[in-house]
Amino acid sequence: MEDKPNQAGTASQEQFGIQNIYLKDSSFETPHSPQIFREQWKPQLEVEIANEANQLEENLYEVVLKVTATVKVGEKTAFLVEVHQAGIFAIMGFTPEKLTYALHSFFPNILFPFARETVSNLVTKGGFQPLLLAPVNFDVLYAQRVNQLKQQQNKATVN
Repeated sequence: MEDKPNQAGTASQEQFGIQNIYLKDSSFETPHSPQIFREQWKPQLEVEIANEANQLEENLYEVVLKVTATVKVGEKTAFLVEVHQAGIFAIMGFTPEKLTYALHSFFPNILFPFARETVSNLVTKGGFQPLLLAPVNFDVLYAQRVNQLKQQQNKATVN
């Protein structure tokens, strides 16, 4: 993040720091084991990604990135893995718009490699080939979220 001059001509101090990154929750299920290991392996992957942010105290936020991956073979679920990767971030001097962007795009981008590694490890421990999730463009997801909120607000004002 960059410093910009404020109205008085001095630079505002935008700062952030990572206080902690941790695994908040995880689960792994293989509802059709051991039979699923005998099926012809033509997996279908579905990935859901969401995040939430909670203010812990002034200038301190927890961001939780939730990743759920479901792999099916035909109609049977081979496995379902869910990871909630979290971080505590100290944030100072951000405008409300930049704070929202940081909480819902910038910080999830920091957390994603940790979640990706945990997903892969859990899947491997479950007896499957590692699942390497593709990179995620959190800026696009954030922009889509902002557009959805604007459309909802526009509909609410029209009705």
